Amino acid sequence: YRICLMDLRNGFDIRRHIRTIHDYPKPGITFRDITTLLANKHAFRAAVDELMWPFLSAGVDYVVGIEARGFILGGAIAHELGLGFLPIRKKGKLPGKVIGRDYQLEYGIDTIEIHADAISKGDKILLIDDLIATGGTAEAAIDLIQDSGGDVVAAAFVVSLPDLGGAQKLIDKNVKVHRLVDYAGD
Repeated sequence: YRICLMDLRNGFDIRRHIRTIHDYPKPGITFRDITTLLANKHAFRAAVDELMWPFLSAGVDYVVGIEARGFILGGAIAHELGLGFLPIRKKGKLPGKVIGRDYQLEYGIDTIEIHADAISKGDKILLIDDLIATGGTAEAAIDLIQDSGGDVVAAAFVVSLPDLGGAQKLIDKNVKVHRLVDYAGD
Protein backbone atom coordinates (compact mmCIF):
# COMPACT_ATOMS: atom_id res chain seq x y z
CA TYR A 1 0.00 0.00 0.00
CA ARG A 2 1.09 3.54 -0.56
CA ILE A 3 0.56 6.73 1.36
CA CYS A 4 -1.99 8.99 -0.35
CA LEU A 5 -1.51 12.74 -0.04
CA MET A 6 -4.54 14.64 -1.26
CA ASP A 7 -4.28 17.73 -3.42
CA LEU A 8 -7.01 19.75 -1.75
CA ARG A 9 -9.72 20.67 -4.20
CA ASN A 10 -9.85 24.28 -5.40
CA GLY A 11 -6.43 25.01 -3.92
CA PHE A 12 -7.65 25.30 -0.31
CA ASP A 13 -4.61 25.40 1.98
CA ILE A 14 -5.39 23.36 5.10
CA ARG A 15 -1.81 23.77 6.35
CA ARG A 16 -2.31 27.48 7.04
CA HIS A 17 -5.08 26.60 9.51
CA ILE A 18 -2.87 24.31 11.63
CA ARG A 19 -1.13 26.16 14.44
CA THR A 20 2.45 25.28 15.32
CA ILE A 21 3.37 25.48 19.00
CA HIS A 22 7.06 25.10 19.84
CA ASP A 23 8.27 23.39 23.01
CA TYR A 24 4.90 21.83 23.83
CA PRO A 25 4.20 19.61 25.71
CA LYS A 26 7.89 19.74 26.60
CA PRO A 27 11.06 21.44 25.34
CA GLY A 28 12.18 20.28 21.89
CA ILE A 29 8.71 19.15 20.75
CA THR A 30 6.91 20.96 17.92
CA PHE A 31 3.16 20.47 18.42
CA ARG A 32 0.81 20.62 15.43
CA ASP A 33 -2.47 21.94 16.82
CA ILE A 34 -5.61 21.35 14.75
CA THR A 35 -7.95 23.20 17.14
CA THR A 36 -7.47 26.29 14.95
CA LEU A 37 -8.50 24.23 11.91
CA LEU A 38 -11.59 22.93 13.74
CA ALA A 39 -12.58 26.49 14.72
CA ASN A 40 -12.59 27.68 11.10
CA LYS A 41 -15.79 26.53 9.38
CA HIS A 42 -14.16 26.39 5.94
CA ALA A 43 -11.04 24.55 7.08
CA PHE A 44 -13.06 22.07 9.14
CA ARG A 45 -15.35 21.35 6.17
CA ALA A 46 -12.37 20.98 3.84
CA ALA A 47 -10.62 18.56 6.21
CA VAL A 48 -13.73 16.41 6.66
CA ASP A 49 -14.41 16.38 2.92
CA GLU A 50 -10.83 15.48 2.02
CA LEU A 51 -10.62 12.77 4.66
CA MET A 52 -13.82 11.10 3.43
CA TRP A 53 -13.62 11.50 -0.38
CA PRO A 54 -11.50 8.38 -1.02
CA PHE A 55 -13.96 6.26 0.95
CA LEU A 56 -17.30 7.30 -0.57
CA SER A 57 -17.61 3.95 -2.35
CA ALA A 58 -15.19 1.85 -0.29
CA GLY A 59 -17.90 -0.25 1.34
CA VAL A 60 -17.03 0.93 4.84
CA ASP A 61 -19.40 -0.24 7.60
CA TYR A 62 -18.19 1.96 10.49
CA VAL A 63 -15.97 4.90 11.19
CA VAL A 64 -13.81 4.41 14.28
CA GLY A 65 -12.26 7.45 15.96
CA ILE A 66 -9.43 7.54 18.47
CA GLU A 67 -9.90 9.72 21.57
CA ALA A 68 -10.14 12.69 21.52
CA ARG A 69 -9.73 14.65 18.28
CA GLY A 70 -10.49 11.49 16.30
CA PHE A 71 -13.99 11.72 17.80
CA ILE A 72 -14.56 15.17 16.33
CA LEU A 73 -13.32 14.30 12.86
CA GLY A 74 -14.62 10.73 12.88
CA GLY A 75 -18.11 11.74 13.99
CA ALA A 76 -18.35 14.30 11.20
CA ILE A 77 -17.03 11.81 8.62
CA ALA A 78 -19.42 9.07 9.80
CA HIS A 79 -22.32 11.51 9.50
CA GLU A 80 -21.32 12.56 5.99
CA LEU A 81 -20.88 8.94 4.89
CA GLY A 82 -24.18 7.90 6.53
CA LEU A 83 -22.40 5.43 8.82
CA GLY A 84 -22.26 4.65 12.51
CA PHE A 85 -19.39 5.87 14.66
CA LEU A 86 -17.45 3.76 17.17
CA PRO A 87 -15.13 5.30 19.78
CA ILE A 88 -11.78 3.96 20.90
CA ARG A 89 -11.16 5.43 24.34
CA LYS A 90 -8.52 5.54 27.00
CA LYS A 91 -8.72 2.84 29.66
CA GLY A 92 -11.64 3.04 32.06
CA LYS A 93 -13.80 5.45 30.03
CA LEU A 94 -16.25 2.99 28.41
CA PRO A 95 -19.06 1.27 30.33
CA GLY A 96 -19.77 -2.42 29.88
CA LYS A 97 -17.49 -5.15 28.60
CA VAL A 98 -14.43 -3.89 26.75
CA ILE A 99 -11.31 -5.24 25.13
CA GLY A 100 -8.08 -3.32 25.41
CA ARG A 101 -4.65 -3.01 23.94
CA ASP A 102 -1.50 -1.59 25.52
CA TYR A 103 0.82 0.64 23.55
CA GLN A 104 4.17 2.24 24.22
CA LEU A 105 4.49 5.88 25.15
CA GLU A 106 7.74 7.78 25.30
CA TYR A 107 7.82 7.27 29.08
CA GLY A 108 5.63 4.27 29.82
CA ILE A 109 2.66 2.30 28.62
CA ASP A 110 -0.96 3.34 28.09
CA THR A 111 -4.10 1.37 27.17
CA ILE A 112 -6.95 2.01 24.77
CA GLU A 113 -10.26 0.14 24.75
CA ILE A 114 -13.33 -0.52 22.61
CA HIS A 115 -16.62 -2.18 23.51
CA ALA A 116 -16.25 -5.93 23.08
CA ASP A 117 -19.46 -6.12 21.00
CA ALA A 118 -18.86 -3.00 18.84
CA ILE A 119 -17.37 -4.72 15.79
CA SER A 120 -18.47 -7.96 14.18
CA LYS A 121 -16.42 -10.34 12.07
CA GLY A 122 -15.92 -8.90 8.60
CA ASP A 123 -16.98 -5.32 9.39
CA LYS A 124 -15.06 -2.88 7.22
CA ILE A 125 -13.60 -0.05 9.28
CA LEU A 126 -12.24 3.40 8.48
CA LEU A 127 -9.96 4.53 11.34
CA ILE A 128 -9.69 8.30 11.95
CA ASP A 129 -7.40 10.44 14.09
CA ASP A 130 -6.01 13.94 13.82
CA LEU A 131 -2.32 13.08 13.60
CA ILE A 132 0.04 10.16 13.01
CA ALA A 133 3.51 10.47 14.57
CA THR A 134 5.19 7.33 15.92
CA GLY A 135 2.05 5.28 15.22
CA GLY A 136 1.76 3.60 18.63
CA THR A 137 -1.85 4.56 19.28
CA ALA A 138 -2.96 3.86 15.71
CA GLU A 139 -1.23 0.46 15.72
CA ALA A 140 -2.95 -0.46 18.98
CA ALA A 141 -6.30 0.69 17.54
CA ILE A 142 -5.79 -1.44 14.43
CA ASP A 143 -4.93 -4.44 16.61
CA LEU A 144 -8.14 -3.89 18.64
CA ILE A 145 -10.23 -3.68 15.48
CA GLN A 146 -8.63 -6.81 14.03
CA ASP A 147 -8.95 -8.67 17.36
CA SER A 148 -12.68 -7.88 17.14
CA GLY A 149 -12.86 -9.43 13.66
CA GLY A 150 -12.94 -6.14 11.78
CA ASP A 151 -11.07 -5.34 8.58
CA VAL A 152 -9.35 -1.94 8.54
CA VAL A 153 -9.99 -0.50 5.08
CA ALA A 154 -7.73 2.49 5.80
CA ALA A 155 -6.50 4.88 8.43
CA ALA A 156 -6.90 8.60 7.73
CA PHE A 157 -5.25 11.58 9.42
CA VAL A 158 -5.15 15.34 8.93
CA VAL A 159 -1.43 15.52 9.81
CA SER A 160 1.44 13.10 9.30
CA LEU A 161 4.92 13.44 10.77
CA PRO A 162 6.66 11.04 8.36
CA ASP A 163 10.10 11.30 9.98
CA LEU A 164 8.69 9.58 13.09
CA GLY A 165 7.73 6.49 11.05
CA GLY A 166 4.15 5.92 12.20
CA ALA A 167 2.56 5.91 8.76
CA GLN A 168 5.13 3.40 7.54
CA LYS A 169 4.35 1.10 10.49
CA LEU A 170 0.72 1.03 9.41
CA ILE A 171 1.66 0.39 5.80
CA ASP A 172 3.82 -2.51 7.03
CA LYS A 173 0.62 -3.89 8.64
CA ASN A 174 -1.04 -3.72 5.18
CA VAL A 175 -3.21 -0.76 6.13
CA LYS A 176 -3.70 1.99 3.56
CA VAL A 177 -2.77 5.39 5.02
CA HIS A 178 -4.48 8.58 3.85
CA ARG A 179 -3.32 11.94 5.15
CA LEU A 180 -3.79 15.55 4.17
CA VAL A 181 -0.64 17.38 5.34
CA ASP A 182 2.95 16.21 5.92
CA TYR A 183 5.34 17.99 8.23
CA ALA A 184 8.69 16.46 7.31
CA GLY A 185 11.81 17.33 9.23
CA ASP A 186 9.99 18.19 12.44
